[in-house]
Amino acid sequence: MTITQLKYLLSVAEHQNFTTAAEHSFVTQPTLSMQIQKLEEELGVLIFNRKKKPVELTPIGERIIAQAKLIVDESNRIQDIVDQQKGFIGGEFRLGIIPTVMPTLLPLFLKAFLNKYKTVNLVLEELTTEEIITKLSDGHLDAGIAATPLENNIIKESVLYYEPFVGFVSENHRLYQKEKINEEDLDISDLLLLEDGHCFKDNIINICKTDISSNKEHFNLQSGSIETLIKLSKEGLGMTLLPYLHTLDLKDGDEKYLRNFEGTVPAREISLIYHRSQLKMQLIDALKKSIDGVIRGAIAFHDVKIISPLQKKRG
Repeated sequence: MTITQLKYLLSVAEHQNFTTAAEHSFVTQPTLSMQIQKLEEELGVLIFNRKKKPVELTPIGERIIAQAKLIVDESNRIQDIVDQQKGFIGGEFRLGIIPTVMPTLLPLFLKAFLNKYKTVNLVLEELTTEEIITKLSDGHLDAGIAATPLENNIIKESVLYYEPFVGFVSENHRLYQKEKINEEDLDISDLLLLEDGHCFKDNIINICKTDISSNKEHFNLQSGSIETLIKLSKEGLGMTLLPYLHTLDLKDGDEKYLRNFEGTVPAREISLIYHRSQLKMQLIDALKKSIDGVIRGAIAFHDVKIISPLQKKRG
C-alpha cells in the first residue's frame, strides 16, 4: 500500500469516474486503474462498484476512504512540519474567500503579497462560507476568509477587521431625507437582499431582528450580486445595506445615496479561518500581516457592534 495509491482512491471517490480522476491526478487512466486494482487485490476487497454509473463506493470502500483521507492529510503535514521548522514561506496555499469580500479585499493586498512572497503559489476560490468549511474539513483548502464568529469546533478564527454596514438609499425612499439611519429604521419588507447561501444576507436579517418570512410585500428580490442590489435600489425598488469597503468603489455621484448609522455602528467581523490541525502557520501569519498592513488605512471605524452571520432562531 502506498500514499500514491491512496491519493488515487480519493480522486476516484471525489469524481466518481476513473477517467476524470486520472486527469486530475495527472496520470493515464490505465495507470490509475491498475494501481487501484493492485490495492484491492492486496486488501482482498472491492473498494468501488464499477457496475454503477457514476462509480460508487462499496460499504467497506466508504470506511477505507475515510481512513485514506486521514493518512494522506497526515502525510502532507510532514512537509509542512519541515517548512515550519525552517521558517520557509512558499509552496501551494489554497485560499477560499466569500463573494462579498473577494472583490474589495483582494485588490488591497494581493499584488503586494505576491511580490513579497514569490515562492508562494496562491490558489484562490470564491466560495460560500458553508463551502469553505466543507473544503477545510476535507483538506481541499488551507484557509478561508469569511464572516465570523462561526461557532465551529474544528475551525480556528483569526480576526482581520471589522467592516461596518452602510445604508444605500434611493431618492424616493422614506429614509433618503435622513442624514443618518439607525437599526430601528430598517424594515425587511423594503430591503433588497443577497440570495440564500450568502452569510451577508443573514447579517442583515440579524440587524433587522426579524425573519425574512415576515416579508409579505408584493415585491421581493434576492440577488447573488451586490452590484445588482445597488442598481435596483437606484431604480427605486428598495434600499440595501453595503459592506463598507464596497462604498469605496462606487460610481461618481452615487455617494449621495449612502447613509451611515448613527451611534454604535453594526458591523461584520471578517476573519482568516483554518482547520484546527493546520500546520502552514507561517503562511497564514504572512497572509494576515499583509492584510493587516493595508486594512487599517482603509477602515477607521472603532465604535462598532458585531453582527453574527449565523442564522438566529426567532419565536
